[in-house]
Amino acid sequence: MTGPKMQATAVAHPNIALVKYWGKRDAALNLPAAGSFSATLGPMRTRTTVQWGNDADRLVLDGAMADAKATARVSAWLDLVRALAPGLGGAHVTSDNDFPTAAGLASSASAFAALALAATRAAGLDLADDALSVLARRGSGSAARSLFGGYVEMRPGERDDGTDAHAVRCQPADHWPLHVVIALTATGPKKVSSTIGMNHTVDTSPYFDAWVQTVAPAIEAARKAVAARDFEALTRVAEASALQMHASAIAADPGVLYWTGATVDVVHAVRRMRDEDGIPAFFTIDAGPHVKVFTLPEHAGAVRQRLTGLDGVRGTLDAVVGGDARTVDA
Repeated sequence: MTGPKMQATAVAHPNIALVKYWGKRDAALNLPAAGSFSATLGPMRTRTTVQWGNDADRLVLDGAMADAKATARVSAWLDLVRALAPGLGGAHVTSDNDFPTAAGLASSASAFAALALAATRAAGLDLADDALSVLARRGSGSAARSLFGGYVEMRPGERDDGTDAHAVRCQPADHWPLHVVIALTATGPKKVSSTIGMNHTVDTSPYFDAWVQTVAPAIEAARKAVAARDFEALTRVAEASALQMHASAIAADPGVLYWTGATVDVVHAVRRMRDEDGIPAFFTIDAGPHVKVFTLPEHAGAVRQRLTGLDGVRGTLDAVVGGDARTVDA
């Protein structure tokens, strides 16, 4: 290892799972119960700067000092880097998103991917892709995927220590430049975090084991659909995965329901666009109320117009399939 540079800044993009990640086989190591398959989304991004060599850890999120819970979570993760490069001291971490935080838009994925890259580079570490993905996964399971651009598969691994549970890129962003219109159907952070929701589902849902059995064949189908740029095939697998994931959560005791009425209205609108008007579009919904609608670039304007006109839709965001996490000038 070379001497630490002490400070680095990284940018990472959120990702949206087309085959969902929901449930862990080991909560302490953030090991997924099954794999997943995602598309990385730009230009939305998290920008994070890490400076080592301080007396204590400090976390600033979107311009404000983070609360004790968030700081403790990041400090525990930073201990993993300190174990790889002893003597670093405390870290000052500054991070901001240019999209809503903790609202079901995968902000934790981009946040921990950016943190993993910035913290290791500032410490003078140059980890291989799989090792960096494993490290990011320890902060957020979805962060393992946000290190890579394009279309990404998360491998759940089999080892107890989790060293084989990491993400790999399947196709680069320019292989199939789909457009995504995100329908915002609520404001503010969601009431139930993804971690709490999935752990509760694992513990209490009678549908959880059945959900896990759907994942591996869905990943295979999604991988083939993306490779062939088969929009109809990807529509089938992505919508089924989203609904099956949420069904397992809704069946928990008590049920975990992230949707609003507008969420359901958007789902019906997407189906009407496709079935009645021939607009290629499909929906997916992560652990939150917002709906991500994938379409071909030439239809993005029509999709946006339809979604914006729905009661309960508070706005839309536009995204494209994005690139790798990367270091940038501070």
